Amino acid sequence: MAKMHEFTPQEIESQKIYQQWGLKDEEYAHIRDDILGRQPNFTETGLYSVMWSEHCSYKNSKPVLRKFPIEGPQVLQGPGEGAGIVDIGDQQAVVFKAESHNHPSAVEPYEGAATGVGGILRDIFSMGARPIASLNSLRFGELDNDRTRFLFEEVVAGIAGYGNSIGIPTVGGEIAFDDAYKGNPLVNAMSVGLIDHEDMQVGQASGVGNSIVYVGAKTGRDGIHGATFASEEFDDEVETERSAVQVGDPFMEKLLMEACLEVIYHHKDALVGIQDMGAAGLVSSSSEMAEKAGTGVKLNLDLVPQRESEMIPYEMMLSESQERMLLCVRRGMEEEIIQVFKEYDLDAVIIGEVTEDGQYTLIHQGEVVANVPVTSLGDGPVYHNESKVPQRILDWKELGQFQPEIDDASQVLKDILAQPTIASKKVAYETFDSQVRTSTVVGPGSDAAVIRIRGTEKALAMTADYNSRYIYLNPEIGGQMAVAEAARNIVASGGKPLAITDCLNFGNPEKPEVFYELDKSADGIAEACRQLDTPVISGNVSLYNESNGQAIYPSPMIGMVGLISDVKQTVTQKFKQAGDVIYLIGETTDAFNGTELQKMLLGKIEGPLFDFDLESEVKNQKTVSNAISKGLLASAHDLSEGGLAVAIAESVFGTELGAEVELDLTADKLFAENGSRFIVSVEASKQDEFEKEFGKNFKRIGKVVSEDRLRIKAQDQEIQASRSELQEIWEEAIPCLLKGK
Repeated sequence: MAKMHEFTPQEIESQKIYQQWGLKDEEYAHIRDDILGRQPNFTETGLYSVMWSEHCSYKNSKPVLRKFPIEGPQVLQGPGEGAGIVDIGDQQAVVFKAESHNHPSAVEPYEGAATGVGGILRDIFSMGARPIASLNSLRFGELDNDRTRFLFEEVVAGIAGYGNSIGIPTVGGEIAFDDAYKGNPLVNAMSVGLIDHEDMQVGQASGVGNSIVYVGAKTGRDGIHGATFASEEFDDEVETERSAVQVGDPFMEKLLMEACLEVIYHHKDALVGIQDMGAAGLVSSSSEMAEKAGTGVKLNLDLVPQRESEMIPYEMMLSESQERMLLCVRRGMEEEIIQVFKEYDLDAVIIGEVTEDGQYTLIHQGEVVANVPVTSLGDGPVYHNESKVPQRILDWKELGQFQPEIDDASQVLKDILAQPTIASKKVAYETFDSQVRTSTVVGPGSDAAVIRIRGTEKALAMTADYNSRYIYLNPEIGGQMAVAEAARNIVASGGKPLAITDCLNFGNPEKPEVFYELDKSADGIAEACRQLDTPVISGNVSLYNESNGQAIYPSPMIGMVGLISDVKQTVTQKFKQAGDVIYLIGETTDAFNGTELQKMLLGKIEGPLFDFDLESEVKNQKTVSNAISKGLLASAHDLSEGGLAVAIAESVFGTELGAEVELDLTADKLFAENGSRFIVSVEASKQDEFEKEFGKNFKRIGKVVSEDRLRIKAQDQEIQASRSELQEIWEEAIPCLLKGK
């Protein structure tokens, strides 16, 4: 790549070059007049452009994020570091975070998805934790065109390629399909790690005179302005910005992880702080480490390991080359740390030192090429954007609940099982190694994944979830339901929900209707987190998810981890044996707007969202949790997309069993999607004990049978089908669409 032309400070201002990098006129003026008292040079303008991008500064979302509850007795580290940390007893903790890699994945789906996995893993081990599991949450357009099929296959391959190579199991996640994501797919990656309390790290550069050490891969020109790229809308021109996408090397990441963990575990006296070079690369990691410590930092860019010739300071600082970390090391102990990385064949170079002047100073070829206050890079503008109720929500106020007309409930169930959002995602998760490291108790395909904590009786349940259609109809209630569904998944697996991480994926927040979606969904998430006692410990905001002016559905992904105190109490969604009794908890009503059924029958979703009662949700979850802890449930499955009929079908898939169910409901309500509901099964020998203790909460609706049949009798008609036929429809739907059939 040719050497980049460096504009003069005068040219940057007169030609408004800063606008191309995402800075507004008033932001540039603030830097020039109030912070520096002079025109910023080429490198300094670049530093501010990435550090003040939405992706790094949260300038449009900070007022929204302040709504979230972030504390609790279980929280050891909340937002602000590489990842959040939650206590799980016995001086152990779980570390987790989610990140979005949406824009890169739309342009280069394989590398975009792969580097999303790599980046989130570095966030975990930078905290001192060993990653034990990965999850993902993906959104695509409909699988009716070659472009979406290509994106789907490449994103899945990228996740598998990176995760399998580094040896971290990909144990769960979810995928949905809607036209709203056609031009802007969502790729959210979540990672979970384990840590002993004594190994907890912070990303700080403290101690004047201590060294700044660069470790890992060499710096190239890939990913320059990746943070800015992630903070703007797509149009057909922007979609060609392949240079903003990084290229990953999972084998180097594996070496980097092991070397960093060795330093953290065995060289505590030498290590002061450690941070991943993620979005905005070297500038964000070094300036954030100094700002958190209240210090300054001076870097000599001639010492930065480079894999391309004639790189200028701007390129080195903004590059998002992968597999790199920044360490702050106690002065005089640098060689001890460098030696560790040498043993792993990795670069480890002293590139600077901690200073007391509070300045961010860069030297290149003997010249000072940047000299700005450290705090000014992290203390960008904060906008309180205008909020306006979307016109669609006002227009829908007069609409009631959609009333589906169902002539053949058996056929409707077959059709709904073939919808890509409902259908089996086996084609994706079979490419992921979910068993490596042999701690996986429950892998992809159940309500939550479960990982055993070695050397203990405990396990961790984990999930990633949300339904953007609900949020599109009612952002606040939909936000509550996203957290509630994640918690139901944890509870159905036998876990106690601990905390959440999030990826807030929305359109352009400068548009009042989009900001309303972001603001109100945050209200809903915050309220559900308070009621369920699941504080927000980490997360990520991804805005400007628009393609040619069309925003995605509001999509706040909720990642949740729960603790299973005894791994033997782990529960899965499949029915276990013939003769077991089936029960339902929760109310079923006319809940059709925003459902899979409405979309399938109308080709769109519309109308006011159906009612949701958070109080009932909390109560029903506690009831199911109590029944599991008493050893009374053979299976448990939360009801979500597709409703009751789909949940019953999913409970027999993968077994040699069937079910006979009778309900005091009309057939249409078999596909209603009310929240707060679970299907559970109980061994016949435990039926009396279960009903004596929990009978008032659960309704007995049927039994598990040994035959290959599913029979669900409603008031007005019944579903009759063979399990094997339904399962074949469910499993073959996505493979058929991928072949273009």
